[in-house]
Amino acid sequence: AHQSKLDFFCKLGYGKQDICKVLENLGQEALEDDVLKELIRMGSKPQALESQAQPSPLKLVARGSCSTSPGSKWLGEDDSDSSDHLRPIVIDGSNVAMSHGNKEVFSCRGIQLAVDWFRERGHTYIKVFVPLWRKEPSRQDSPIADRHILEELEKQSILVYTPSRKVKGKRVVCYDDRYIVKVAYEKDGVIVSNDHYRDLQNENPEWKWFIEQRLLMYSFVSNRFMPPDDPLGRHGPTLSNFLSKKPVLPEPKWQPCPYGKKCTYGNKCKFYHPERPHQAQLSVADELRAKIGVPLSLGKEEEKRNRPP
Repeated sequence: AHQSKLDFFCKLGYGKQDICKVLENLGQEALEDDVLKELIRMGSKPQALESQAQPSPLKLVARGSCSTSPGSKWLGEDDSDSSDHLRPIVIDGSNVAMSHGNKEVFSCRGIQLAVDWFRERGHTYIKVFVPLWRKEPSRQDSPIADRHILEELEKQSILVYTPSRKVKGKRVVCYDDRYIVKVAYEKDGVIVSNDHYRDLQNENPEWKWFIEQRLLMYSFVSNRFMPPDDPLGRHGPTLSNFLSKKPVLPEPKWQPCPYGKKCTYGNKCKFYHPERPHQAQLSVADELRAKIGVPLSLGKEEEKRNRPP
């Protein structure tokens, strides 16, 4: 039991020393949920996740260049670097599977559709959390479809089972939502779920902000996984900006000035004037001087003279 717990938390990226320390304090029979809570309380950070986030120290640099910016892409670097601007994805497996199965069947195909959608967009860090008891044979009260998909995703290191066990014939299940939110928060990623995790929002104010800002809801239209184009509402970021670490701002659309050539606002006018090529530099008075042929410097001197002290 000690070794299985050690392996599980090592997989999540925690150091062996921290895990052993917590297990000594709580006892070997402590539930995984309690161990995780204690690790959070201690402020232990997953080392594996931190080391993945850090760039490798040895990088080829183009001759004559002093940085590893865009030029390094030409030196045959890993394709994984191209996804650095995309956020990590953490999928609530139970929520997605039940949603695809119309809340009646745990449909593993729904998880596969969601994973494929993010893969096609170029995301390389994708994790799916599912409770361990879903490995058990299908029962009438909780039917499962296409379980082989879970095995395939586990082999690809995408699927992570949250622990559960039986005590005196009764199933003890660790709270998988806590794993989902914690990993997404530490990786600064996106949670894919239609659950609002209200209990976890109340538990931790930092998680509350994170869940509000990084929860990606979705729908299934037949066998098509469809997140919304505006995940945070009409006035929020677009879907591609929401999933990106470096959002791209839309180009400003210039609206022509309703007053046209009669406009007297000069360079203060916020609208577009096709007849003013140097719109930002020239005021209306300067434009008139330019037409007459009076040097701008003379005009400014006159203005100074006429201005009251």
